[in-house]
Amino acid sequence: MRIGMPLSYSVGVRETAAVIGEYEAAGVDVVFVGEAWSFDAVSQLGYLAARTTTMQLAAGILNVYSRTPALLAMTAAGLDAVSGGRFILGLGASGPQVIEGFHGVPYTAPLARTREVVEVCRTVWRREPLVHDGPHVQVPLSRERGGSGLGKPLTLINRPVRDRIPLMLAALGPKNVALAAELFEAWEPIFYFPERAADAFGAPLAEGAGRRDPALGPLDVVADTHVLVTEDADEEERALRRVRQHLALYVGGMGARGRNFYNDLAVRYGFPDAAREVQDHYLGGRPLQAAAALPEELVRGVSLIGPRGFVAERVAAFAEGGATTLNAAPLGEDHATRLASVAALRELAP
Repeated sequence: MRIGMPLSYSVGVRETAAVIGEYEAAGVDVVFVGEAWSFDAVSQLGYLAARTTTMQLAAGILNVYSRTPALLAMTAAGLDAVSGGRFILGLGASGPQVIEGFHGVPYTAPLARTREVVEVCRTVWRREPLVHDGPHVQVPLSRERGGSGLGKPLTLINRPVRDRIPLMLAALGPKNVALAAELFEAWEPIFYFPERAADAFGAPLAEGAGRRDPALGPLDVVADTHVLVTEDADEEERALRRVRQHLALYVGGMGARGRNFYNDLAVRYGFPDAAREVQDHYLGGRPLQAAAALPEELVRGVSLIGPRGFVAERVAAFAEGGATTLNAAPLGEDHATRLASVAALRELAP
């Protein structure tokens, strides 16, 4: 099992780069750099490429709307080049709050657009002339679709380090999960609850796997979680409180009522009443009550927090539940504690 680590939006890239080598030495296999509406991920990934040697670097994630498909392909090829073939292109649809609220782009047809982005990226990396005529992406752009008629098929000038850069899809909805299993090397589900994963994701994973090209290899399941290995009950409780607050933000407030993918996931995990209560509290301006309404089973089920023996049991549960990479955000009140938890997780992972 691989060990991954997400970078926090709130920590500067220079501060992260100063200690990234310690995490690399402690056994982190891949670092995930998010974007959301923070600093862009690309500049940070390029900076970290120069400060690491073996660790893989993943965009976690770039949305499929705010950059053209060809630019996504060019960016991935460039990051793969400066890292010596260590880049993973993580993609996702994000949601209308970000895409329309921050980028001013219509949030339409996320599934179909993602499929077209994959096709364009792999064409560019193979250095084939880029010709794509889809319902959402047309290259070259024709007069009929608003172009001047002067565009012509182009081939990437540089020769990529790899003509098949790994693609990862962040997805929760059944159709997107099926797409990940069909077309992507990796799939990143947030808040992975291994004991309920088969109920929530089993059917779409099987559907997509039935259409999967064997050349892609087995699907890498990148399970997002939090880790703190501690024998201190108070420290454990403080960490669980942070997980609870993080969950409440997403389940309760990350999206409008009826358009919250994370709330839908809590329902699919078997907590419909709690999901509704959390959302009611959060949208009503009561975040503390929202966090308190989350079931303890869910909070502990999606995290790796507690004594070493307990965390070892949870790691085994994640492995049995299909996770192949643990994207574990280290908790703790100082760098030494966070680093120790990552090192312990590396020892405990099969």
